[in-house]
Amino acid sequence: MALSLSALFSKKAPPLVGVDLSSSSVKLVELGQGERLPMKLLRYAIEPVERGAIVDGAIEKPEAVADSLRTALGKAGFKAKQVALALPSAAVITKKILLAGDLRDEDYEVQVESEASQYIPFPIEEVNLDFQILGQAENSPEEVEVLLAASRREKVEDRVSIAEMAGTEPVVMDVEPYAIRATLDHVTAFLPNGGQGQIVAVVVIGQNATYVSIVLNGQTIFEREQSLGGNQLTQDIVRMYGVTYEEAEHKKRTGDLPDSYDEEILRPFVQQGAMDISRTLQFFFTSTPYSRVDQIYLAGGSAVLPGFAQEVAQQTQVPTELFSPFQGMEVDDSIRETQLRTDAPALLVATGLAMRRFDA
Repeated sequence: MALSLSALFSKKAPPLVGVDLSSSSVKLVELGQGERLPMKLLRYAIEPVERGAIVDGAIEKPEAVADSLRTALGKAGFKAKQVALALPSAAVITKKILLAGDLRDEDYEVQVESEASQYIPFPIEEVNLDFQILGQAENSPEEVEVLLAASRREKVEDRVSIAEMAGTEPVVMDVEPYAIRATLDHVTAFLPNGGQGQIVAVVVIGQNATYVSIVLNGQTIFEREQSLGGNQLTQDIVRMYGVTYEEAEHKKRTGDLPDSYDEEILRPFVQQGAMDISRTLQFFFTSTPYSRVDQIYLAGGSAVLPGFAQEVAQQTQVPTELFSPFQGMEVDDSIRETQLRTDAPALLVATGLAMRRFDA
């Protein structure tokens, strides 16, 4: 089976596991219908992957990644076999185009493929292509705005093969920023007035980079990526204490480090991260018409580092809190709430993918 990127915008109703393949771990989320609320977190899992198995979004050791996925599925007792995966943004070319509004479905496919060839720097037969009609063009009532997305076929097939090796059926291939956006839209709906008029920044601190997205009224108004990531903290621990990378990762998660760690390594890292976020907001203010941010959400595995949210709030003077994608959801009794609070900020992509089950 080869999953086409045509699943990118498809609607999927069956039980679905969101699978986020990152450079440090495999993260899984399964959502179901709630009894009191629309959605319920049924189960989730985070399983480390071998170092170097995934590099900059590229699958270098598929068997190792499949092993981690298989282990995660078994540990948490996932029932659903169908999975939704995502490609990193660097692996996908997206473009908004205008087309005539009176075409038949099959004509749109022909037109999109023709248009896509202008923007894709490799042969069209080597890509998976998808599109979604967004609606009537703002200044041209006879045309519609269309979002096209294209990825090299091997990038899609790499992830499909991992899912299949782990005994699952891949049915959706999304793009990571879209999955994050779905989760953010879910959470901001619980802000006053459904978040309308609120300028919200979500800062995802990943293993190798930090991704900042700023949203207003359901529209992304600013995006930026910077180099600081949790890997830098791990490398600092390796250098300072002479342990292996794997040992440093484990000690970072468990807190099994000398007393000097907080002042010599953790605090400088937290201060640098907060400073970088503050500078990014200043760039946002100077490069856009906007002069404020109302709320910062911190996400990603390093977001839960002690003192990080407080340092960001102090340096930016913006209310800052850890991001939980499960706001407004029921949580299964089998899930430990204390552990979930620690893990939730790292589950944005997996949760956004799992939400595809509820697409209308």
